[in-house]
Amino acid sequence: MKNTKQIMEKYDKYVLNTYKRIPMSIVKAKGSWVWDAEGKKYLDFFPGWAVSGLGHCHPRVVKAVREQAEKLLHVSNNYFSPAQAALAEKIIQSSFKGKVFFANSGAEANEAAIKLARAYGNAVKNNAFEIITMFKSFHGRTLATIAATGQDKVKKGFDPIPVGFKHVPFNDIDALKKEITDKTAAIMFEPVQGEGGINIATKEYMAAVRKLCDEQKILLILDEVQTGMGRSGKIFAYQHYGITPDAMTLAKSLGGGLPIGACVVKEEFTGFLKPGMHASTFGGSPIVCAASLAVFEAIEKDKLLVNANKMGKYFYGELKKLQKKYPIIKNIKQMALMIGVELGKEGDAIVSECLANRLLINCTQGNILRIMPAVIVTKKEINTAIMILDKALKNNA
Repeated sequence: MKNTKQIMEKYDKYVLNTYKRIPMSIVKAKGSWVWDAEGKKYLDFFPGWAVSGLGHCHPRVVKAVREQAEKLLHVSNNYFSPAQAALAEKIIQSSFKGKVFFANSGAEANEAAIKLARAYGNAVKNNAFEIITMFKSFHGRTLATIAATGQDKVKKGFDPIPVGFKHVPFNDIDALKKEITDKTAAIMFEPVQGEGGINIATKEYMAAVRKLCDEQKILLILDEVQTGMGRSGKIFAYQHYGITPDAMTLAKSLGGGLPIGACVVKEEFTGFLKPGMHASTFGGSPIVCAASLAVFEAIEKDKLLVNANKMGKYFYGELKKLQKKYPIIKNIKQMALMIGVELGKEGDAIVSECLANRLLINCTQGNILRIMPAVIVTKKEINTAIMILDKALKNNA
């Protein structure tokens, strides 16, 4: 298969059609750049749906994967894996005292957190089982995680939806308080709603939720699937708020391009999931743990948190200049390299024109341009993206 047309024909014939795919085939990638089957080069500012947070094929990750692949690819979780032990230690050292469950995706990590909340509620809160999440949230595509997601569009066609989830407006502590009952086991939300349109939790809200959870003996679960691993300017976004969650879920950038999920549980709650209560066949495989350890190494040794903050500030300034030129830009929402450009109209045409001019970005919620470059991004690459965005906005204002 030498071109996109041939590859698309194979998809039409053999691959279940569950995605709205862009008519291009990426065959090679490096850093912030990808190449399609025809050899065209694109600047990727939404790398792998935020999976390639270090950029594509980061040298440290590639080296770690190559070395591990020659030793051991998979081992059952009935045995002890040195790579998994090392990664769990690194995650805990980088976050809060506790333990880690490894899975393969954000949805699986959130499933583990949901089961933790149920186990906790059953054991200490008189069989409490409800979890309160936020409108415009996104927590995954399994039945439980679409039930947790505060968007009706992901639930269509899958009735009956599992029970036990309530949704409230984001950043509204009064609305949250009204929904709490003796059946509430946990509150779960993203510090920054990605799919919801880059909606950022306020410091006041985060502090109030933490206080409420402490008073009511409710678990606070933070979904850091998109915000984790440096994108927010800190390793984990909760670190901006001066609080600690009771559980945190990770995935996407954690594996440097390989599939991994993790549920991090604060020490005092680690006893509620016992042997036999939860498992994942491929969770925490040696090869993905090696890749993830390389992600941590790159962030630390290459000072990528400094770069994320510096480039995020620069990018924001350049976007503000575009906002002055184009009133169609109503708002710019940003935490380091997690950026949402809110438009006064639908954004698909702008995304399409950016694609035509070799820039890959995303549109969510109809009118939010979601821009999430890798933490290795350079000022030159941002300038290129701004130039392409400028042209797209000019033609679609």
